[in-house]
Amino acid sequence: MNKNEYKLLRKVDENGYFLEDVYTNQIAEDLVDVAIPYGMFKPKWTGSEWIDEEAYKRAELDAVAYIDQRRSEYPPVEDYLDAIVKGDEEQKQAYIDACLAVKAKYPKQNYT
Repeated sequence: MNKNEYKLLRKVDENGYFLEDVYTNQIAEDLVDVAIPYGMFKPKWTGSEWIDEEAYKRAELDAVAYIDQRRSEYPPVEDYLDAIVKGDEEQKQAYIDACLAVKAKYPKQNYT
């Protein structure tokens, strides 16, 4: 960049997080000449690309949300134990069927 040429750059902190846009004719380690992709919530410069760590965190949370959803709807384990103690195969199967219905209602999400 020549001294008379001002350019829009992105200033980042010591961890690579975007701080602000700056117009400058200077080159510095905390200035990035790559545009931030639209829609990033908390952009972070890795040294070669912008990533949105918050999006990754949200995706990870969404991927395991089924755990809490299932937990709140599973029948009490005591029902299963009661069926075993009584030797009641019909009650035991009803418990298993109820668990499978909850699993079908809240499937695991693929997270990649």
